[in-house]
Amino acid sequence: MSGVAWHYVIKFIITGDAAVGKSSLLVRLTDQRFLANPDPTLGVEFGSKLITIAEENKIVKLQCWDTAGTESFRSITRSYYRGAAGCLLVYDVTSRQSFTNARTWLADVREHADPHLTCILVGNKVDLCTPSSDTPASANRSREVSTEEAELWAKEEGLLFVEASAKSGENVEAAFETATRDILGKIQRGVFNDDRSPGVKLSKPKNTDLTLEESSSKGGCC
Repeated sequence: MSGVAWHYVIKFIITGDAAVGKSSLLVRLTDQRFLANPDPTLGVEFGSKLITIAEENKIVKLQCWDTAGTESFRSITRSYYRGAAGCLLVYDVTSRQSFTNARTWLADVREHADPHLTCILVGNKVDLCTPSSDTPASANRSREVSTEEAELWAKEEGLLFVEASAKSGENVEAAFETATRDILGKIQRGVFNDDRSPGVKLSKPKNTDLTLEESSSKGGCC
């Protein structure tokens, strides 16, 4: 992989109800820390991350757009759906309403995003319904959406599925990596094309050798 900073740049959107932990998932991915009390997202927030898909021998730069979960920003966030190759559709496992509303978010994504977009359903906050020594009993909540129910709906809708915790980091990178593997498979099959799919960009080899670290960066879109 000498001379290549990354092989592909892939655009992701993160969508779902407000307060399901979308911003915390993004910060966990990019900064490896937990955002306990994030401010509400106004419009969109951006983060990027280099990941390595070892079995494909590929380095991928993820460009992730965390979208607001309130109706007042819906027209703004829809514009970011266009050209996305991947989507994290997030709900809170302790909130049935957020799971029910995921249907509306999915319909919105499918209406405005690339028809070939890879979507992974992410049940966040599993730490809240799993007692642990460092979590006060008062902080525990009852699970309102079973793994089996969410997995079945994801299968019916053709979605990938994982449960995760932005607090502990459980399955956060795995969610993005699983979706990225699916997107790379679509690239190999010609579903996504560098010339016609704005959500996937092929990197051109450079003449200089680079030492890569799986580090994160945050900032404006490049």
